[in-house]
Amino acid sequence: MIWVVVVIVVVVVLLALVLVTMFNRLVRLRNRSENAWAQVDVQLRKRYDLIPNLVETVKGYAAHERQTFEEVTSARTAAQQAQGVAQQAQAENALTAAIGRLFAVAEAYPQLRATENFQQLQAQLTEVEQQIAIARQVYNDTVLTYDNALETVPTNVIAGMFNFRPREYFQTEDATREAPRVQFTEPQASTPPAQPS
Repeated sequence: MIWVVVVIVVVVVLLALVLVTMFNRLVRLRNRSENAWAQVDVQLRKRYDLIPNLVETVKGYAAHERQTFEEVTSARTAAQQAQGVAQQAQAENALTAAIGRLFAVAEAYPQLRATENFQQLQAQLTEVEQQIAIARQVYNDTVLTYDNALETVPTNVIAGMFNFRPREYFQTEDATREAPRVQFTEPQASTPPAQPS
């Protein structure tokens, strides 16, 4: 009789340990994904801090491009106020497109492109974009690990019991982040007409 009680106690203790271990794993994965999002946020803030200087630099050469400056400023504000991962991704896409239009304006002013200030800002923005891409990849990888844990047996049972929810991926349109490409086409040499044989 004592052996039965001992076996039951051991089984209950082992089950409790397994449940605690799974719960702690889910908490660690959730915290890692939150930390990874915080790192994305840090990089996005660096980007936001560069934009006013970039706008002011371009404004000095192209003051009549008021609509472009307003679009960039408005997109920056919207990105700073975005709530949640999906809304943030959408706002970042709009901001990237607006910055692209700003650089298109700058292309029309060779003196502006030649200034050291503009070149430094452009280089800093490129570096920040790369850091954002890395932080986004790390975040999405941690979310994948966390979401997989939520959906696989037996942790999905614990996740359901303790109300763990999946996280969203931070997906942006990669095409909007590419630098504009300038391509010069060479005139094609005309081919001589075929000689009759």
